[in-house]
Amino acid sequence: MQLKRMMPKKKHLSAGRAPLILFLCPMISALEVPLDPKLLEDLVQPPTITQQSPKDYIIDPRENIVIQCEAKGKPPPSFSWTRNGTHFDIDKDPLVTMKSGSGTLTVNIMSEGKAETYEGVYQCTARNERGAAISNNIVIRPSRSPLWTKEKLERITLRNGQSLVLPCRPPVGLPPPIIFWMDNSFQRLPQSERVSQGLNGDLYFSNVLPEDTREDYICYARFNHTQTIQQKQPISVKVISVDEMNDTIAANLSDTEFYGAKSHRERPPTFLTPEGNASRKEELRGNVLSLECIAEGLPTPIIYWIKEDGTLPINRTFYRNFKKTLQIVQVTEADSGNYQCIAKNALGAIQHVISVTVKAAPYWIIAPQNLVLSPGEDGTLICRANGNPKPRISWLLNGIPIEIAPDDPSRKIDGDTIIFSNVQERSSAVYQCNASNEYGYLLANAFVNVLAEPPRILTTADTLYQVIANRPALLDCAFFGSPLPTIEWFKGAKGSALREDIYVLHENGTLEIPVAQKDSTGTYTCVARNKLGMAKNDIHLEIKDPTRIIKQPEYAVVQRGSTVSFECIVKHDHTLIPTVTWLKDHGELPSDGRFTVDKDHLVVADVSDDDGGTYTCAANTTLDNVSASAVLSVVAPTPTPAPIYDVPNPPFDLELTDQLDRSVQLSWTPGDDNNSPITKFIIEYEDAMHEPGLWHHQTEVPGAQTTAQLKLSPYVNYSFRVTAVNSLGRSLPSEASEQYLTKAAEPDKNPTAVEGLGSEPDNLVITWQPLNGFESNGPGLQYKVSWRQKDGDDEWTSMVVADVSKYIVSGTPTFVPYLIKVQALNDAGFAPEPAVVLGHSGEDLPMVAPGNVHVNVVNSTLAEVHWDPVPLKSIRGHLQGYRIYYWKAQSSSARNRRHIEKKILTFQGSKTHGMLPGLEPFSHYTLNVRVVNGKGEGPASPDRVFSTPEGVPSAPSSLKIVNPTLDSLTLEWEPPSHPNGILTEYTLKYQPTAGSGSEITEEAITTVGEAGILPPDVGAGKAMASRQVDIATQGWFIGLMCAVALLILILLIVCFIRRNKGGKYPVKEKEDAHADPEIQPMKEDDGTFGEYSDAEDHKPLKKGSRTPSDRTVKKEDSDDSLVDYGEGVNGQFNEDGSFIGQYSGKKEKEPAEGNESSEAPSPVNAMNSFV
Repeated sequence: MQLKRMMPKKKHLSAGRAPLILFLCPMISALEVPLDPKLLEDLVQPPTITQQSPKDYIIDPRENIVIQCEAKGKPPPSFSWTRNGTHFDIDKDPLVTMKSGSGTLTVNIMSEGKAETYEGVYQCTARNERGAAISNNIVIRPSRSPLWTKEKLERITLRNGQSLVLPCRPPVGLPPPIIFWMDNSFQRLPQSERVSQGLNGDLYFSNVLPEDTREDYICYARFNHTQTIQQKQPISVKVISVDEMNDTIAANLSDTEFYGAKSHRERPPTFLTPEGNASRKEELRGNVLSLECIAEGLPTPIIYWIKEDGTLPINRTFYRNFKKTLQIVQVTEADSGNYQCIAKNALGAIQHVISVTVKAAPYWIIAPQNLVLSPGEDGTLICRANGNPKPRISWLLNGIPIEIAPDDPSRKIDGDTIIFSNVQERSSAVYQCNASNEYGYLLANAFVNVLAEPPRILTTADTLYQVIANRPALLDCAFFGSPLPTIEWFKGAKGSALREDIYVLHENGTLEIPVAQKDSTGTYTCVARNKLGMAKNDIHLEIKDPTRIIKQPEYAVVQRGSTVSFECIVKHDHTLIPTVTWLKDHGELPSDGRFTVDKDHLVVADVSDDDGGTYTCAANTTLDNVSASAVLSVVAPTPTPAPIYDVPNPPFDLELTDQLDRSVQLSWTPGDDNNSPITKFIIEYEDAMHEPGLWHHQTEVPGAQTTAQLKLSPYVNYSFRVTAVNSLGRSLPSEASEQYLTKAAEPDKNPTAVEGLGSEPDNLVITWQPLNGFESNGPGLQYKVSWRQKDGDDEWTSMVVADVSKYIVSGTPTFVPYLIKVQALNDAGFAPEPAVVLGHSGEDLPMVAPGNVHVNVVNSTLAEVHWDPVPLKSIRGHLQGYRIYYWKAQSSSARNRRHIEKKILTFQGSKTHGMLPGLEPFSHYTLNVRVVNGKGEGPASPDRVFSTPEGVPSAPSSLKIVNPTLDSLTLEWEPPSHPNGILTEYTLKYQPTAGSGSEITEEAITTVGEAGILPPDVGAGKAMASRQVDIATQGWFIGLMCAVALLILILLIVCFIRRNKGGKYPVKEKEDAHADPEIQPMKEDDGTFGEYSDAEDHKPLKKGSRTPSDRTVKKEDSDDSLVDYGEGVNGQFNEDGSFIGQYSGKKEKEPAEGNESSEAPSPVNAMNSFV
């Protein structure tokens, strides 16, 4: 019977002002018996088998046979044995003895007798008054290690390139031997993809080479049980080349002397084992499934494995023997199916299908468990097992088939379940469940023990619990009884009231006080009751004050040779006696008389540098502990005169010892510390092979250490140097140590940053960050690049490349996911298996345009475009986003003058809508949408046309003043450059100014069709404004006229001087020679200035004249400006001083956008515009 302490759930109970009475209700399920020695001494218990020999027990015939059978029960059980199904009377066999108090048998065959005599099937029975338990059937067989049959082996002669099988055929032993091949020197024969040992022990050669010639191919069989090794006769093999055979040798050798008759030339693979195209394999659940395919061929075939209609389990599949053996561990029924091995070389491929069936010996789903019931209770025994084929369940009662056992009215059998109801003490027995099929059996013992026991309190009476305040208190009340008792808790002899405390009652009877306070102190009574009686126990609880350090040691800095004191004052519960211990650096204080400890102090006299460190005061009581620490720093004393402090001198005398492949010990002698202790040493190394002259950090060690064990990497030519450090800084580095070249080894790591991206639609570019020289671990660094399609069943394709960082796979489908791995290797071997990364082959332009493109106009400058996404397969690459091309529709004349400007907006990701800002109002637009991947754009969607509504027009392009008079003027303007719709009216604003007085602003609105106003589509308009002002009396006008007269006088003087200096040239010729295409010629009929109008005429200004919006006239727009009279680029004087070409009238300028413009009025008229 398995007995264990119950660990049940918790019940939370709140105690009010009533007496504390806590109940533990009985459980419905079966009892569990606590592991209490006193209880077990008195409790009746059926037998339970605790130890037995294995079912298949192979013994060593040279030693005594020991068959184990141990059991427990109350009263102690007696033991008996059967052998081969009949009673085994051990008293009649002098060689067999049974251990006292046990059922274990010992057969003394070392003095006499043979192990074979005791072969058979043994079963042990342990019995007491409550029932009988039985062991498994124990099959005893002695191990065997027979010798090899003697045979005469002829030398095998064969041509270079032929296949060969060297048979082993070891003797049949028990257990089967382990096979291996060695030579006469007991050296294992090297194996490879070409030469390997099969599961049956034979040695297979896919093709032989001249170096396979030897006379000592020896098969060994090791029998582990007897620790013996048997040896087969050596086999001699001679491999010859036909080209090397002369005619004489060929004439003396018959064809039958050659092993086989196959040609030595290259050939496709054929299987050496297994034979044929298909075979079958059966394995048991939980075992290791081993499938083998060995092929011959030239060149040597490579083996691949796949599972038809399934995948190989990742974590349970292993390849052995150069992938010739496929192993699946912990095989299950799901691993059944057809497994295909493929042998392939350059000349062809062959395949073999192995049909695997997984059977299963019985295994437990629910094993029967012991039942402890009280009289009148109910219970069940369940024995549920599975297997392939389905196991048969049979029950036994005390070792007898239940069909012939005495009837029990409380028992009912229902297949794999026995149901008990209203049990009585006579129902106690041991039941055996046997689950068996053709592949094995399971046997389990489970007893039903019906007990009628009054309650027992198992916790020691009057136990005292002491708990620190504010910590949990657990009061134990272990109990037992049948039926299961209820538990009640009381506080105090008369059940004194409790104040607002929360109690937790565990189902094992323990009372928990989560936060114990001083008022929790007292006596608690645990009472257990069932129908057979009552038991109680008193528990005493004391709450103690916590231990505290009220004065902690403090950080100290002292000079060498002085005295330091640390203080530590502890406050504790007066009933507890604390123990105060001082520690240095978490260890004991040095056993030195300089350290003195009294009640509250630690005193260190004559402090030295070694005394520096962390000092801890630890106070311990029987219930709690507390500690506090402080650091002591030791500095050099201040001498007279003061010493010179400096960085240390460099270490010297570096020496390398204990030189191993991956480590070496470096030792050195420190230099002078220059009055400041050395705190640490820094060790650096140089790799003279890969990075000469560059020093790297290796490690750091404490200042008191002068040796260091250094970890090394393979294939590095090391040199070391050491730098000392104190509080003032670093020393100079030491001289470099001697060089030490470590041996080469396989790489420890693989390349990083592995990526797979295509540069073209039909390739995959695999890149990686190569290892540096230090990481290569040896010469001949290369990379094994492997790839396969992620969603396909193809095997990995691999290529070994030189020490580069890129490999291009050609002929791949467009944008297909690939699994990629890159493994480093060198002359010493391969790095660990690399991680698999996901990449994609090259992208191509998308094939499909977005569909269902439609436009929603938000306002006159903003529109929203929607479209349907393109299917991912049609994108043929990584989706970058969608790109909208849009442009404004142009008139036919505008399209002839300039190229249509298309605008582009790109929307990232998988968005299916976007906004077009900055549109021009009252315009027609065209757009299309294209999908974009990493390669570029796809085809455009069909053009979609949309129009924007009207918007606010821009300002008129220009404003001019024409025909100004003293009381009126005429305004003329150009339409706005961006009307943004159909113009309906203009608003004119003007502001008369009277000297320096206040300004008055007046407005006038003109509409299309109003008298004196040109329609907006004509491109100009006129307006007149009048106000009677006597300009001749204004002071500013008089001053201006004086300035004009003075300027004209100066010009006349200049013209006169230049005329006297130069020769005479015809004015017409000079004018023709310097004609300006923008200047119109002077009217020839009257010799007047062109368009110089009188203010009284009220003629309109030329259409297109430009006047700024602030109603001022720009200087450069005036016909009568000084520029036109000789200061500009067009006016010229002849060499004789004559003025040429400036009286030819107005200048006509070509407008930029087809708009006409006229010159501004003369300076005099310009002045009038301000009136």
